[in-house]
Amino acid sequence: MLKRRNFLALSVLAACLAAPALAAPRALMLADVYRRGMPLEGYWVSEKYDGVRGYWDGKQFWTRNGEPIAAPAWFTAPMPSTPMDGELWAGRGKFNLAVSTVRSQSPSDAPWREMHFMVFDLPMQPGDFDARLVALKKLLPITAAPWLVPVAQQRATTHADLQALLDKTIKLGGEGLMLHKGNSLYRGERTTDLLKFKPFEDADARVVGVVPGKGKHTGRLGALVVETPEGQRFKLGSGFTDAEREDPPAIGAWVTYRYNGKNPSGLPRFARFMRVRADVPK
Repeated sequence: MLKRRNFLALSVLAACLAAPALAAPRALMLADVYRRGMPLEGYWVSEKYDGVRGYWDGKQFWTRNGEPIAAPAWFTAPMPSTPMDGELWAGRGKFNLAVSTVRSQSPSDAPWREMHFMVFDLPMQPGDFDARLVALKKLLPITAAPWLVPVAQQRATTHADLQALLDKTIKLGGEGLMLHKGNSLYRGERTTDLLKFKPFEDADARVVGVVPGKGKHTGRLGALVVETPEGQRFKLGSGFTDAEREDPPAIGAWVTYRYNGKNPSGLPRFARFMRVRADVPK
């Protein structure tokens, strides 16, 4: 029996050693926040798509935290071997569908038929963003893969024009805008070479407690106690649907909240729940 166990253990070890390791994707470029008064010269502007950040390494989709995404074979088969950075997006107002589709390890055709990969950069392409945009326009679109969409870009001009474009995008159901500096290289870090502009500020925090509801919320969630990456704690008591109060995010989950500026203490003003994060923020 012992010999058989040793044989099985060695067989498993050999199989593990023989199996090719999946290489995690490179660190992705992360956006800072645009604020009025920042110089706009040299920036491109595009819509900020409300989906799940995806990295295509030429063979496999990954989340920004290095988790493999199980997309159907028909979705990935016609895709180029060029690494691409973008957003797996199901359409305006369909964030939850995008998240559930991407997180499923048993991909179903029906929801993936609604998905698009909105490509906004080529991380491994040499040159600055201006040069990478030229290469992207040559690479996409691909007739056999209409779900691969190069993100439309236009030049930034003034803050007033940017605000007007943001207002128009929000009215159409969009989330906001992205600004990308044309002469910037692709860097896997948070940088002002890439900016996000939305009608509110948002951030992430980890759930560390649950406060029971009172009054009309008796028997369900009253508020979440959350902790920021900097260690500050506060309560999130608004922004929840009835369904979310009945089945609140678990302790340990990361959530995104929106707010309007900060108090002198550094805590967010008028913080309200937006959603549970699909991944762990960096």
